[in-house]
Parts: sequence; C-alpha cells; structure tokens
Amino acid sequence: MHERAWSKTKLVMRYAVAITALPLALAACSENADDAATVPDAGTSRVETELPAIPVMGPEVHVLAFGNSLFAGYGLKDGESYPAKLERALRSKGVNAVMANAGVSGDTTAAGLDRLAFTLDAQETKPDLFILELGGNDLLRGLSPAETRANFTAMLDELKERDIPVLMMGMRAPPNYGPEYQADFDALYGELAQEYDAQLIPFWLEDIYQDPSLFQNDRIHPTAEGIEALVASTLEQVEAALPDPAGAN
Repeated sequence: MHERAWSKTKLVMRYAVAITALPLALAACSENADDAATVPDAGTSRVETELPAIPVMGPEVHVLAFGNSLFAGYGLKDGESYPAKLERALRSKGVNAVMANAGVSGDTTAAGLDRLAFTLDAQETKPDLFILELGGNDLLRGLSPAETRANFTAMLDELKERDIPVLMMGMRAPPNYGPEYQADFDALYGELAQEYDAQLIPFWLEDIYQDPSLFQNDRIHPTAEGIEALVASTLEQVEAALPDPAGAN
C-alpha cells in the first residue's frame, strides 16, 4: 500500500467513529516488536495466572489459542487476555479446559505459518482444539486476500495432517478497501472452514466492535471489560467446538 493510502487508512482506523471504519480499527493488532509475546514452549500449558479452585469433571481438554495481539492480551494485565478468561469461563461450566496462549503481537498469517509447526511440536500434549485467530494484521498491511488465503490453507493443511480440530475466529474487511477486496477477504474464512471441516465464528468481534468504551485508547485492542464481553459472546460456540470429553487426551 502506498504511503498516502496508508496514512489515510491509519487516520480512519484511529479516529473515525463511523461504523464502516470500525472493523478495520478492530482488525489492527500491535505492530510493535517490543510488545511481541514469546512463543509458548513445551512447558506452557496454563494461561498467565493461577485459576481459582473450581470443581471440574472429566479428562483435561487441551486448547491451543494461536493468534496475534488480540490473543496475546496487548495492554492488559496478566490473566486478562481472551484465552485466560475463556479458560476460566469454560472451567466455571465444569469443562476441564487447559489453555495454552500462543498469541504473538503483530503476527500476520505469514508469521503464524512460519511458527506453526514449531509451536505445535513444543506442546507437551497434542491439542484437542486449535483456535486460529489471525488475519487482522494482513488487513492492516493491505495484503491481498489471495496471500492471506494461501497462508491459512498451509496452516490448515498442517493441522489436518496432525488430525487437530480447528476453530477459526473470522475477521471482516472494511468497506473503504473496496468491494472486491472486501468480498474476497470476508469470504475466505467461511470457504476455508467448509473446505477443511473447521468450526467458525464468522466475526468474533461482532458484539463489541461498535462500542468504543470496550476498547483501549488506541481504539484497536479491547479493554478487560471488552474481553469479558467477547468471552461471553463466544463461549457457547467455543464449547460446542470442543471434542467429546470421552475422546479427549
């Protein structure tokens, strides 16, 4: 994207209050290398903080949350990220969930593809569910939907080969990128989910993206309250994507 168009997009992303501009703002994830999280190693199984003692039943269900700053918990305290709060919510319902947070701020789908195999190999236990949350930074950089699709396809091929079920967290392109770009980008999540028999939340920020009070000052990353709202709005779909406890690792 040339400099003038990039500046215009950035301005829209940060300051526009029109609903049509908000999906782009919410698609943007931290590009600051200083904020990048460390890829979880083999010892990483539990999220950022100790959980309260909640009685759960059945075998552990291992979930790998793989994404960008929206999973990494940019600007939040320990234990306030989406994966951390999602694990608590699942366990409060009696699901013996163990969540690994593999969110890395600034990741595009290409960066995710580069670290996917390493991250999977580093897990002590094969994930029972892989939550794939990427694409926002592809939008921010103006990468072509074809490139994003190719990277997702390669990741889904790897996950299919390892027989790991996938839940895709869909994003949505802003209208100001043009109708062709928007249509191509928005379609790829649903088409890939169908092709690879993956579960899908079409636009996982749906319930908060029109409420500025649920975002930090950058108008990009959710506040702790915004994360709570996201967990509440997606919990049922995540739980439905989990494997039958009898077949969990």
